[in-house]
Amino acid sequence: MTLEFRVLLVLAPILLPLRSGISQDAAPATTPLHRIAPQSPAELRELFRYTGTPLPIVSAHRGGAGPGYPENCIATFEHTLTQTFSILEIDPRMTKDGHVVLHHDATLERTTTGSGRLADKTLAELKQLRLKDSEGNVTEFQIPTLDEVLRWAKGKTVLVLDQKDVPLETRVGKISEHGAEAYAMMIVGNFKDVAACHRINGDIMMEVMIPSRAKVEAFDGIGVPWQNVIAFLGHVPPTDESLYEAVHKKGASTMIGTSRNLDRQFHWRVRDEADSLRRDYQAILGRGADVIETDLPRDVGRLLYGPPLTSPQGRRGLRIE
Repeated sequence: MTLEFRVLLVLAPILLPLRSGISQDAAPATTPLHRIAPQSPAELRELFRYTGTPLPIVSAHRGGAGPGYPENCIATFEHTLTQTFSILEIDPRMTKDGHVVLHHDATLERTTTGSGRLADKTLAELKQLRLKDSEGNVTEFQIPTLDEVLRWAKGKTVLVLDQKDVPLETRVGKISEHGAEAYAMMIVGNFKDVAACHRINGDIMMEVMIPSRAKVEAFDGIGVPWQNVIAFLGHVPPTDESLYEAVHKKGASTMIGTSRNLDRQFHWRVRDEADSLRRDYQAILGRGADVIETDLPRDVGRLLYGPPLTSPQGRRGLRIE
């Protein structure tokens, strides 16, 4: 498939009149959600199997914080899903008393009303704190536990659990305990851990860093099916564009991150350069990326895929309701 045809197929019909002040207000309780709801591990694998057809999904880095909405917060997750189809990248960490909560930083100051190391606090102490939004304003929201988020996510979206300080076995155990293999994936940092995860629970999908053709070949040797992974190729598009084709030939989809580049330009370009900004995001998909991981899922999802957006035909498990 040529670059030009892929871009046209995925995005050419969409021209959204953007402006710099896209509303971040909380939606009414009756607002439909863009649900990603595979019913089994097999359906989750099928969702991310490469087919060459558009996959109108973004990945929300830390859930997609914004004004009024903190990162790694259930209210933020819900708000993201009112705007776009999005899987949610989240950050589990261990408390002093052995619970798993969601929080990106090792320390509390930037995103909460607390201070010090999260690992030195009990769950009860952490629940006394309040989360700050993307602008540093204190909100009413608390740090959620991973258990709370796994219960919330079923039927709504797919979670992608980063590692931070939580052992691989603990993350696998939480997914297994909740029977969440159909809607929770893991970011796994090295091939040894990929093989270990698959050995413990072969139904768990993983997001795996595969930044080169050499890594594609090396992955073939670890005994884990390609259908169990989505390949994260990097935070910038790879210079070797044949890498996309190499992964696609294995039947897996690819992901590129924009939080360190295009996302940082978004708000100053969207008013006067909306068309060229859209083309820059489209170009990432046109090269062969299937999913963009972004700090701005609501903005980027709407830029690329709507509104209005209807439930995609032929994509089992995606619906708006």
